[in-house]
Amino acid sequence: MWTDLYQALLSLENIHFVIGRTPWTLLGLLNSTLHALLVLMLALWASAALEKRILRQSLGDLSMRKAAANVVRAGLLLLGLMFALSTLGVDLTALSVLGGALGVGVGFGLQKLAANYISGFVILLERSLRIGDWVKVDGFEGVVTDITTRFTSLRALDGRESIVPNEMIITQRIENSSLADSRITLTLPVTVGPQSDVALVQKILCAAASASDKVLVDPAPAAFLRSFVPDGLEFVVVVWIADPTAGQLGVRSAVNQAILLGLQAEGIELARPSTLLVSGPK
Repeated sequence: MWTDLYQALLSLENIHFVIGRTPWTLLGLLNSTLHALLVLMLALWASAALEKRILRQSLGDLSMRKAAANVVRAGLLLLGLMFALSTLGVDLTALSVLGGALGVGVGFGLQKLAANYISGFVILLERSLRIGDWVKVDGFEGVVTDITTRFTSLRALDGRESIVPNEMIITQRIENSSLADSRITLTLPVTVGPQSDVALVQKILCAAASASDKVLVDPAPAAFLRSFVPDGLEFVVVVWIADPTAGQLGVRSAVNQAILLGLQAEGIELARPSTLLVSGPK
């Protein structure tokens, strides 16, 4: 049996041919092909073992683990492919021009993605935006729930979420209400009848705003006579709250209810729309 195998190998060794400019024997081609397949199988096995034993322990997020596993698998397969081509006798320097052209094409195609990743690292290093900040980006207002290397997640009070590319945060103007101070102001308009006592109305408005436990004592609530309208006197109540993420509508509702009760207790009526009709020329 060994004699027959030896004769078969000699027969394969005596079969010569040329691929491109490289001379080959059939035995050498089979040997190189087996080595290339072995290298690729080892690369696949190494990537699977790495994902199973290391990535599952270090990364708890399924999506992050999947992304890391894909990157590791692609890198190992690329490395294995280079070794396999080298085993087959392919000159890797001949692929440098093709690789350079491919890299330029991929660079142009992925420039937005690269910009988002670079912007993500800038945001994480500068800490101009932090998880928990209340921000407004491109008309969407919400709290920052997550900052990744590619995008930033915002969640509004009504449950809506927005995925904002990091490049937009770097290149556009955003409003961060929590960068220097988490406190924000709320303005509540109130219009009363034209015969109302201004000082008494201001006292009622300030007392009603101070009654809410969500309103800060310092700065204290203030009430101002903003303008004279055809139906009465327009006041505005300015209050400060410490936690805008806890809900602003609840604070507005509580203060408005206290204002209504305070005005009713003093017999001050809210302004009513005028019923006079303006008639045109006959």
